[in-house]
Amino acid sequence: MEFTRTLGRSGIQVSALGFGCWAIGGEWQDRAGQPLGWGKVDDEESVRAIRRALDLGVTFFDTADVYGTGHSERVLGRALGSRRDDVVVATKWGNLFDPDTRTLTGTDDSPEHLRRALTASLRRLGTDHVDLYQLHIADAAPDRAASLRDACEELVAEGLIRAYAWSTDDPARAAVFAEGPHCAAVQHALNVLDDAPELLLLCEKADLASVNRSPLAMGLLTGKHGSGRPLEAGDIRNRPPAWLRGFGDGSGADPEWLARVDALRDVLTSGGRTLAQGALAWLWARSPRTVPIPGFRSVAQAEENAGALAKGPLSEGEMAEVERILRR
Repeated sequence: MEFTRTLGRSGIQVSALGFGCWAIGGEWQDRAGQPLGWGKVDDEESVRAIRRALDLGVTFFDTADVYGTGHSERVLGRALGSRRDDVVVATKWGNLFDPDTRTLTGTDDSPEHLRRALTASLRRLGTDHVDLYQLHIADAAPDRAASLRDACEELVAEGLIRAYAWSTDDPARAAVFAEGPHCAAVQHALNVLDDAPELLLLCEKADLASVNRSPLAMGLLTGKHGSGRPLEAGDIRNRPPAWLRGFGDGSGADPEWLARVDALRDVLTSGGRTLAQGALAWLWARSPRTVPIPGFRSVAQAEENAGALAKGPLSEGEMAEVERILRR
């Protein structure tokens, strides 16, 4: 049986697992030289991984215009090709960037930029519409966001987008977008180490999907990061910005976070799951509205993540055990 979820009140059906396309954008940076990507990528491997995910039943792909300063959208569009209509594509707008230097240069929360950004994303993705269009400025002013919400409604009416959302961890901001008839989701951080009860409550009340970024805690829940093991220079986790928790500056994973992962390992790997699959299973059990979007850079990662679909959510007993361990 297919394991699917609905994007809130839009009625759009997606696989219960989406794939996040931040990492496949490759290296990019801010003006100060802070890495904003996940290191080097192999575009041919990225294309193979996306197509493998499709074959394994993944029908939801989330990207942004700024990931790799346009590169992620181009790679995704190329990989989907003639299978575009088989999937639901989400992308984001709000950031300004220079693709020649692969540099983030600022933000623009104007309705005029919204339309320009969508036109550029459609071109890079090779499509005539975006299924879920998301505001990518997490701290945009609520009054400005209200005008963007209304502009999104115009884009829905024109057939350029099917639904929209805000990528923000602030429930009050997300509630502003939720007032729009075609708002379908809120994208926010959520994983077994970092719960978000207020946002899940909003999703329940407003009939929205909870699209979960950082479902594997930026890789900590894959079990592949040890304390003191440095990451490559172009990886955002090597010089983490203030919002990125769980990694020390240049020193790899935070030992305290790793200790919590180790404490959860046995329960998350029950039922033959890998650690990453168990972390995704926790999200599905946490709420019927969650759609985790783990990142990937290889066919092997795509196969492991997609393999979680067949195993489904954690049981009530396993969820209770996770809660008991975290309280301790």
